[in-house]
Amino acid sequence: MDCRRSKHVTRHLCLTLCVLSSWSLVQEALGGGNNNKCWFPAIYNFGDSNSDTGAVSAAFTSVRPPNGETFFGTLSGRASDGRLIIDFITEELKLPYVSAYLNSVGSNYRHGANFATGGSSILPGGYSPFHLGLQVSQFIQFKSHTNILFNQLSDNGTDPPLKSGLPRPEEFSKAIYTIDIGQNDLAFGIQHGSMEQVRRSIPHILSQYSQSAQQLYNEGARVFWIHNTGPIGCLPYSYIYYEPKKGNIDANGCVKPHNELALEFNRQLKNQVLFLH
Repeated sequence: MDCRRSKHVTRHLCLTLCVLSSWSLVQEALGGGNNNKCWFPAIYNFGDSNSDTGAVSAAFTSVRPPNGETFFGTLSGRASDGRLIIDFITEELKLPYVSAYLNSVGSNYRHGANFATGGSSILPGGYSPFHLGLQVSQFIQFKSHTNILFNQLSDNGTDPPLKSGLPRPEEFSKAIYTIDIGQNDLAFGIQHGSMEQVRRSIPHILSQYSQSAQQLYNEGARVFWIHNTGPIGCLPYSYIYYEPKKGNIDANGCVKPHNELALEFNRQLKNQVLFLH
């Protein structure tokens, strides 16, 4: 599927988007095999635990085994025993796995950085202090500081090892910006209010989402990969902490009202940022 430019997005945000609706399309749009339709020198990711590659482990406490053991053979900072979607995307782009911004040990930011943090939400005040707006602020600071440092090292006429781990200033506008967040906004809302209250809050949540995307656009971002939220009603805590009621559980054991809420969130998210077919 070709990357195409949308004419209008909320708040006049013009985006270039790869529209991805299945993993086969992810591979095709990102240039899998012999199909080089999109190529990017770097990836900058924002989100929650679904794409956190080590931020929570660096900021708070290490993610415990068996996480990381199946694919990486050791702790990887991921809340998973294998790879995340962001890892498969970097593989398709022929890029190294993206380092967590908060991880100061062994990180390399030559081809991007990951600002996603487990528990994060779009709105402030959820499970984590690292909401989407703060992640974007971290990116802006990261971009400014690395540009200054890269130019200083270039002006010295040398090519020290430190420079090899820095992003190239001209590549920020050529990178792909991935955002995978929203699940925790719904989950936190369900825990602290009614389903109807959460439903009514979705436009406000997505307005904050758009503001963050606008900030990234203002910083030069032009290609976005927007991931919708998953079936939160199928997460174990949905069943465990919300007493199942007759007619509320589907054949797979998932909480239907929670999944319906996720579908509504995704519908409004699509209307907010995607006007492509």
